[in-house]
Amino acid sequence: MEMPKAELSTPSSTPLASLQIKKEDETLKAVSFPSAGDRAPNHGDDLRSLLLPDAHHLPVTPPSAIETNFTCYFALDFLKPGHDQYVYRHANGLCVIGLAPTHVALKEEGGVVRVDFNVGKSDRSEMKVTGKRKRNAKHFESNTALCKVFTNGNFFLARCCVKGSLLEVNDRLIKQPDLLNTSQADREGYLAIVMPKPADWLKIKDSLLNYEDYKKLRGII
Repeated sequence: MEMPKAELSTPSSTPLASLQIKKEDETLKAVSFPSAGDRAPNHGDDLRSLLLPDAHHLPVTPPSAIETNFTCYFALDFLKPGHDQYVYRHANGLCVIGLAPTHVALKEEGGVVRVDFNVGKSDRSEMKVTGKRKRNAKHFESNTALCKVFTNGNFFLARCCVKGSLLEVNDRLIKQPDLLNTSQADREGYLAIVMPKPADWLKIKDSLLNYEDYKKLRGII
């Protein structure tokens, strides 16, 4: 005699299983997941905004090497009217000295035609500084003459502007004085490099103008 076979049922078909599934569905509905706006900030987006800034916030022209690496100061009417010179100071303390664009020599017809570093007692171009200790460097006052700048009918004395050690002069100007008449005058046409002592720099700094004040006083747009 064959025994009747028991009917097998899956867990989902039992009343208990159905009740459990129903409770799980209700639990999932009750749980609220954070939306995209509620999630933690994406630090990758912040980094990207720093590396790739909004083009509307960028300057019209990129900063020059001078603006990036130096702080620009100006000595206006230094000892004489119209004798405007610049002092570009590097973070390491070195000061690059040159003629400002508004110097009277650069306004004369034909501009600068000759530069002479022989100012009478010594020829600055023959000074050779050596080693880390800057041996043979001469210590000059702010009003010490650096060179003579000649135009077609006149000459002008360019000065140190800061008290310190004269480390080098730009002897390229002897053969290429026209460097002072070009847009490269504040780079390739510098006159000299001077290293002032920190205390001496603090004294002279207050007498110099920053770039913005220089432009205002000279009407440069």
